[in-house]
Amino acid sequence: MSFDLVLFGGTGDLAWRKLMPALFQSFRHGTLPPGGRIIGVGRDDLSDDQYRELIQARFDAVEGAKRPSPEEFKAFASLLYFLRMDLSQPPDYARLAAMLNARNAESVVMYLATAPALFTNVVEQVAAAGLNGPRTRMVLEKPLGHDLASNRAINQAVAKVLDENQVFRIDHYLGKPSVQNLFAMRFGNALFEPIWRREYIANIQITIAEDLGVEKRGAFYDQTGAMRDMVQNHALQLVCAIAMEPPINSHADAIRDEKLKVLRSLKRWNEETLGLHTVRGQYVAGTAYGERVPGYLDEPGVDPDSRTETFVALRTEVENWRWAGVPFYIRTGKRLSSRDARIEVNFKPTPHAIYQTPTGAFNKLVINLQPRDGLELHLMAQAQGSRKRAGSAQQLAPVQLDLDFDKRFGTERVGAYERLLLDVLDGRLNLFVRSDEQEAAWRWVEPILDFWKQDPRPPRPYAAGTWGPSASSAMIARDAFYWSEEA
Repeated sequence: MSFDLVLFGGTGDLAWRKLMPALFQSFRHGTLPPGGRIIGVGRDDLSDDQYRELIQARFDAVEGAKRPSPEEFKAFASLLYFLRMDLSQPPDYARLAAMLNARNAESVVMYLATAPALFTNVVEQVAAAGLNGPRTRMVLEKPLGHDLASNRAINQAVAKVLDENQVFRIDHYLGKPSVQNLFAMRFGNALFEPIWRREYIANIQITIAEDLGVEKRGAFYDQTGAMRDMVQNHALQLVCAIAMEPPINSHADAIRDEKLKVLRSLKRWNEETLGLHTVRGQYVAGTAYGERVPGYLDEPGVDPDSRTETFVALRTEVENWRWAGVPFYIRTGKRLSSRDARIEVNFKPTPHAIYQTPTGAFNKLVINLQPRDGLELHLMAQAQGSRKRAGSAQQLAPVQLDLDFDKRFGTERVGAYERLLLDVLDGRLNLFVRSDEQEAAWRWVEPILDFWKQDPRPPRPYAAGTWGPSASSAMIARDAFYWSEEA
């Protein structure tokens, strides 16, 4: 299948860090369809060869097995082209149209790896240049808008020129192998379905922790914050994966219909719950990995009076028959103690204890997302190694069944962006977000943002290298639970 993949923002950070490495790995694995062309678009005045040299310089900085050999890069570079464009100038879109129409590939993918503020203009100019035909697919990166109104404006502009099945709203967490295995575990096995409900589950915790600060993205992050950057998209998609009902089949809309039901079932906010069940924090100087690191307000590009949150913790519930009363805890932040993303499903204790168990020990299922990729099942077993008097109470000890997908399958796993880019080229929408899903997520998040905007208190400070402000622990402790590292 011949294709043209146009990267708007072809010299930007996302193209450097994620998209080009993913495309190269797909090329190396032999899964990138033959007859393809990758066209970087940007304001730089570069020839095709100069663009290839820029990409090669980036790859030369990669260490280990992912670094291409000279022969591999030479073969991959033959797919790379560059077109200088000013995205505000219609004649530049006419030049792009001439370039694409001269080849007439079977599919044209336009990846908008630009600032979201440019999305509406690009979409309108693409249509004006006649590039919105049935062979066109458009990929929209997050964050898609800054609030519900801006999200709707972008989606309405897109809907005027493209059908919904041509639009791929990307959330790379849905491409992670561990999230795919979460779907497989839930809907491909009968083991967990009978207990995947309120009668057996005490709480669910979702953690997306980053040990780095904002790095060189201070100006962008200061306009975004952890709520828009992580919760509105990644975290809520994980909630959907955990809480959704089995779809009637594996088709894209069947899956997305069930996710939408979850988003619409999230408990609505009121003044009391906004105060009790939301925590925002901002990191201050501290020690991370043995080194002193600056606070958020001292990062380049950050307003010294900024109230932007770098940490969020929330408590919510899914108000439906399966999940009523089960608390879902979400937390995410930068400059935390470690890089760690996981989902913990904590089960209720046995109804009648006939064994002695360690304080705080219980059954739980842990879905590791990063840096590890796998499942852990925590059970209780007979403690060994000590003699007991006849008739004495038997002591149980926690044991762990650990499935590491990388070790189990023994091959290099397909990365999230690699998987999602291949799905775009194949026209598969299963792992992409529909417009009504996005609007439902924004509708739930927006009251929190409005509450914080009116709150005279600044974000709660937390030292870099810790697990966030103490208010996060206090929030979960009100339900007599605790975060896993506090056990």
